[in-house]
Amino acid sequence: MRTRPLILTNESSRHPFRQALPRHVLTVQVSSVSASDDSDWKLFLLSFCAFFTAFYSFIF
Repeated sequence: MRTRPLILTNESSRHPFRQALPRHVLTVQVSSVSASDDSDWKLFLLSFCAFFTAFYSFIF
Protein backbone atom coordinates (compact mmCIF):
# COMPACT_ATOMS: atom_id res chain seq x y z
CA MET A 1 0.00 0.00 0.00
CA ARG A 2 1.29 3.45 -0.88
CA THR A 3 1.55 6.13 1.78
CA ARG A 4 1.66 9.22 -0.47
CA PRO A 5 -1.16 11.78 -0.38
CA LEU A 6 -3.66 11.33 -3.19
CA ILE A 7 -4.60 14.99 -3.63
CA LEU A 8 -1.20 16.42 -4.54
CA THR A 9 -0.13 13.81 -7.09
CA ASN A 10 -0.35 14.00 -10.85
CA GLU A 11 -0.72 10.49 -12.23
CA SER A 12 0.05 11.54 -15.81
CA SER A 13 3.62 12.35 -14.78
CA ARG A 14 5.87 9.31 -14.93
CA HIS A 15 8.81 10.53 -12.85
CA PRO A 16 8.45 10.41 -9.03
CA PHE A 17 9.66 14.00 -8.63
CA ARG A 18 7.10 15.27 -11.14
CA GLN A 19 4.38 13.27 -9.41
CA ALA A 20 5.16 15.05 -6.14
CA LEU A 21 4.68 18.51 -7.72
CA PRO A 22 1.27 20.20 -7.53
CA ARG A 23 -0.83 20.17 -10.69
CA HIS A 24 -0.64 23.95 -11.25
CA VAL A 25 3.17 23.80 -11.56
CA LEU A 26 2.99 21.48 -14.58
CA THR A 27 0.37 23.42 -16.55
CA VAL A 28 1.61 25.20 -19.68
CA GLN A 29 0.75 28.84 -20.13
CA VAL A 30 0.23 29.53 -23.84
CA SER A 31 0.46 33.32 -23.62
CA SER A 32 3.99 33.30 -22.17
CA VAL A 33 5.26 30.88 -24.83
CA SER A 34 4.11 32.98 -27.79
CA ALA A 35 5.44 36.22 -26.28
CA SER A 36 8.98 34.85 -26.01
CA ASP A 37 9.32 34.21 -29.75
CA ASP A 38 9.93 37.88 -30.45
CA SER A 39 12.60 38.20 -27.77
CA ASP A 40 14.44 35.15 -29.15
CA TRP A 41 14.83 36.82 -32.54
CA LYS A 42 15.97 40.07 -30.92
CA LEU A 43 18.54 38.23 -28.81
CA PHE A 44 19.80 36.33 -31.86
CA LEU A 45 20.15 39.53 -33.89
CA LEU A 46 21.91 41.32 -31.04
CA SER A 47 24.33 38.42 -30.55
CA PHE A 48 25.03 38.17 -34.27
CA CYS A 49 25.76 41.89 -34.54
CA ALA A 50 28.02 41.81 -31.49
CA PHE A 51 29.97 38.83 -32.83
CA PHE A 52 30.27 40.39 -36.29
CA THR A 53 31.52 43.69 -34.82
CA ALA A 54 34.09 41.94 -32.61
CA PHE A 55 35.28 39.65 -35.40
CA TYR A 56 35.49 42.54 -37.87
CA SER A 57 37.47 44.69 -35.42
CA PHE A 58 40.03 41.89 -34.84
CA ILE A 59 40.63 41.44 -38.57
CA PHE A 60 41.21 45.11 -39.35
